[in-house]
Amino acid sequence: MPDADEPSEKQNAAEADVEGFRDDLGPFVVAADATRMAMVFTNAEEAANPIVYANQAFLKLTGWSRDEVLGESFNSLMARGASPDALNEIEKAVAGSHDDDPEICYRRKDGSQFWASLSVSPVKDEQGKVVQHFASLVDLTSFKAEQATCKLLIDELNHRVKNTLATVQSVVRQGLKTSTDPAVIRESIESRIFALSRSHDILSRENWKSAGLHDLIDASLEPFAVTDGRVERFNVEGCNLRLPPKAALALGIAFHELATNAFKYGALSNDAGTVSVFWKVQSSQSGNRLILHWREKDGPEVTPPTRKGFGSKVIERGLAHELDGEAHVEYPPTGVVCTIDIPVPQIAEGS
Repeated sequence: MPDADEPSEKQNAAEADVEGFRDDLGPFVVAADATRMAMVFTNAEEAANPIVYANQAFLKLTGWSRDEVLGESFNSLMARGASPDALNEIEKAVAGSHDDDPEICYRRKDGSQFWASLSVSPVKDEQGKVVQHFASLVDLTSFKAEQATCKLLIDELNHRVKNTLATVQSVVRQGLKTSTDPAVIRESIESRIFALSRSHDILSRENWKSAGLHDLIDASLEPFAVTDGRVERFNVEGCNLRLPPKAALALGIAFHELATNAFKYGALSNDAGTVSVFWKVQSSQSGNRLILHWREKDGPEVTPPTRKGFGSKVIERGLAHELDGEAHVEYPPTGVVCTIDIPVPQIAEGS
């Protein structure tokens, strides 16, 4: 009985084939070992297509050692752990009945997967008989990962576009209800779309992962802060809490409505009024809550409206619907007060 450490007859035969292969194609073998493309040669004169040569790139890609692949059937080695469909693709490629190079998911020695494009070409002798098969594999793993990422990004983009279009549709529909005057309708719609675009700009700078609450309020107030050169008319206090895109867009529209109303009728409509915005996170039985206050003072005396306008509806109903929270706008004589109470928005993992 042969010693366990001694090479098997199969291994000896495979190594003899390799030596002959190297003698016949010496310069090619040297070049093939230097290339980064995974390559193997198989013996087509045997039904199992045993491997007689594998370059370093193939061994690196698959995780096998040269001793482990020489003499092994190429089909069975590459099909380990592969699906029946993949096995069929491999067999068709070896048989030369595949029009295109198939893209197949393989398993390495350690069980991990990789994608590769398989190209198999027959090598014939002087009589035209196929004596070997030359197989090359192009690693597509990174490409497939990027492809999957692109699909996720496209799906996310579609989702965002649909949500944005729904918001714009609502803005237009409500804007048409505000007046019959085309100029008023245009101003109503344009101003709100500009508010939406400012929130989009902030999110775009952050790759649509999140937006800072402080940054969002600054962007919402920016069009009004320079009307008389007195930025100090705004007092904004609170940590720059990160908000996911949905919350950022909803709150961006709400802040725009509050600032627009203050500019037209409230604290920003005279030379003395000021606006304070401050917030904090509070614990409750239902989880952490973000409590945000908008408070105006020193503006014209406030008279409660006889009916709720579009701005109030956007704030109270919109935030309740979009963020599962509550918002209340009050009209004491000293200045408008808005209180927003929503669950602390959760940022998706990895953002």
